Amino acid sequence: MELNGKLADAFNDQITLELAASTVYRQLAIEMDMLSLPGIAGWFRAQAAEEVEHAEKFITHMSDRGAHPAIGAIGAPALSVLTVEAAFEASLAHEKKVSESIRDLYRLAQNEGEIDSIPLLNWFIEEQVEEEATVGEILDRVKMISNDGNGLLRLDSELASRQA
Repeated sequence: MELNGKLADAFNDQITLELAASTVYRQLAIEMDMLSLPGIAGWFRAQAAEEVEHAEKFITHMSDRGAHPAIGAIGAPALSVLTVEAAFEASLAHEKKVSESIRDLYRLAQNEGEIDSIPLLNWFIEEQVEEEATVGEILDRVKMISNDGNGLLRLDSELASRQA
């Protein structure tokens, strides 16, 4: 079944949002590099790469269904983070934005009777629950650490172990 209409347009918007998320995570990585926290920076770089993979899932789905994927305008991320806590707060806020967008796509697919897209959207719903939980847990730990240098260095070391 060919994908077209409102859902195809919404998928293109989601592709743009996923790539914008990648840009946000890349900027957060830069900010953490500036704080001399290479492990946390690496975690954000891996997250940026994952967002590109998410965009690719939508691109592939659209291409397989005869639709034309298109990337919209992506502006520079407007981020001002001076602390690890602020970086993970920005990350969590962005994940929540992406989660709501996925839920909107699911609702639209249901309303349009677009059952062929539901498996893809189910995967993304599960992924976003995991993403929010992971970032929320890290944020909770950052808040416990506060400005304790030893704690930040330990978290930096732990997050460095993430495989991209």
